Amino acid sequence: MSDIPYSTIVVSGADAEHFLQGQLTSDLRELGKLRSQRSAWCNPKGRVICIMTVRREDDSLLLTLPMELAEHVVQRLTMFRLRAKVEFDTRPASADELGMEGDYDAWRLARLHAGIPEVFGAQSEQFTPHMLNLDQLGAVSLDKGCYTGQEIIARTHHRGSSKRRLHRFESFAPVSPGDKISEGKRNIGEVVNAIGCDILAVVPSDKAGELLSIGTTARIYLQLINMD
Repeated sequence: MSDIPYSTIVVSGADAEHFLQGQLTSDLRELGKLRSQRSAWCNPKGRVICIMTVRREDDSLLLTLPMELAEHVVQRLTMFRLRAKVEFDTRPASADELGMEGDYDAWRLARLHAGIPEVFGAQSEQFTPHMLNLDQLGAVSLDKGCYTGQEIIARTHHRGSSKRRLHRFESFAPVSPGDKISEGKRNIGEVVNAIGCDILAVVPSDKAGELLSIGTTARIYLQLINMD
């Protein structure tokens, strides 16, 4: 199995669940029914800092997310802790904590085909949950009460104002996360995740089926693909 570049933040203490309930987009009360849940942590402007898998282990909550973001997330969560009785500890993630079976690379590709985005450092705080389809993936609660970024997220949902969404494409040559997607000479979107020629990208939904490309001098054209 390939190395897994993910970490697990162990959140413990008497106030751990109450604290995280006021930070994450999912409703942690649902963990009583679920083995794990997908969630996100957003900044006050409703932009996704990270996407994580949340699990309960005894009296602690486990947040599994890309390793390159873990230290930054702990530092920022600590700033919001104030007087809450919460402690953070970080360890390498296990395959079980990710819900992963088999090889890491195959797991990543299967998730991409299913339309499940990953947010690494370069994508952090660039997209709203709706742009990443997290509302459609069960990672956003609209009725649990206040959490960081909740007001903007709820307003976007109720107004139906998210015109840009995550779509899956195949390209005719490999591309990279962060590459800009163009319709003609106008940039209209961005690659979020890319594995070879398999892509998840945020573009206006009404343009997803149009002739889109990446690059200027040597254009790489994209084909819209249905999610698995």
